Amino acid sequence: MSRLHDAGSGGLALDVTQRLGNFELAAELALPASGVTALFGASGSGKTSLLRLIAGLDSPDSGRIRLAGETLVDTRRGVFVAAHRRRLGVVFQEARLFPHYRVRGNLSYGMPRANRLPGGAASANFETVVALLGIGALLDRLPGTLSGGEARRVAIGRALLSQPRMLLLDEPLSGLDAPRKRELLRYIGELARRVDIPILFVSHVPEELTAIADHLVVLEHGRVRAQGRLEELLLRFDLTEQLGGFDAASLLEAHLADHDERYALSTLRLADGQTLTVPRVDAPLGVRLRLRVPIRDVALALTPLAHTSFRNQLAASVERIDRPDSERAGEQSAVEVGLRLGEQPLRARLTRKSLDELGLEEGMPVVALVRSVAFAERLT
Repeated sequence: MSRLHDAGSGGLALDVTQRLGNFELAAELALPASGVTALFGASGSGKTSLLRLIAGLDSPDSGRIRLAGETLVDTRRGVFVAAHRRRLGVVFQEARLFPHYRVRGNLSYGMPRANRLPGGAASANFETVVALLGIGALLDRLPGTLSGGEARRVAIGRALLSQPRMLLLDEPLSGLDAPRKRELLRYIGELARRVDIPILFVSHVPEELTAIADHLVVLEHGRVRAQGRLEELLLRFDLTEQLGGFDAASLLEAHLADHDERYALSTLRLADGQTLTVPRVDAPLGVRLRLRVPIRDVALALTPLAHTSFRNQLAASVERIDRPDSERAGEQSAVEVGLRLGEQPLRARLTRKSLDELGLEEGMPVVALVRSVAFAERLT
């Protein structure tokens, strides 16, 4: 699949502090050079404050910010690159389109002069962005006639056409109804696969982040509580409280292998060859999907079950058991178990009594009984 343009390589690295009244932001993180990084945290955790520092809209009290090898901020050396010189595409909760320009004019406004063709003709990059975001039919409309989702897509297109080195999305789905959210998520997911720049996606809604993010940064009271690959952080038992809104889930990848038209079912094949049966997926065979498996929907057995309604019984092995310490054992009724399906991890939660009755130990083979699967993203 072709890339939109070569925007350079290199990720974002920062170590900054900023005091805002009684709130102090002290964040240190390093983001990858491509893909979607989700910035997650409760309201007031510092997400928007951090994004504004990266964008150059505010200045830290101390620290450094580097992008693709270039220093944007270094308070010790007195370096501060102005926002308009950072080559960042920023999309806020409000689309902030120029009301007196039609969509075509709003998009063209973001393009560097060197890339604009004589006579107003569209460049190849312009056509690519328009097609990618599905906004070709909107080009002659005024912003006031657009829906919220359409306006956000135009705002993202304008940001992309500025040829940014990084795209910052600050709660881009805020205020949209469920169908428009799903639509825009689909466009952002496709965007992440087509552009060769890092995307920072700020949100407080777990379902949005698990749909498109590759990496996750968890902010808590102005500090980076954790950062890393999304699927790895979702499996960390020590982050259960901070990630409670994620409904404790595992992410799996599978290919769509078959359709059962008679029963309106589809078969998904995991990387280790095992299969899942799910309600019919409206997608062509062979497509790769990211699946979200809630921890509450995984049960365990020692051997496969017969005469049961469980359609999905997966061979797994116990990788880790989160046992309570002796002092808290009487207060904790449930434990979490980390499983392994080939190379993919899966989480389960069961009572301590069930754990003892099953006699589970690390390394034991078990059968994971999966009640339901949610489709977080279509990957291809």
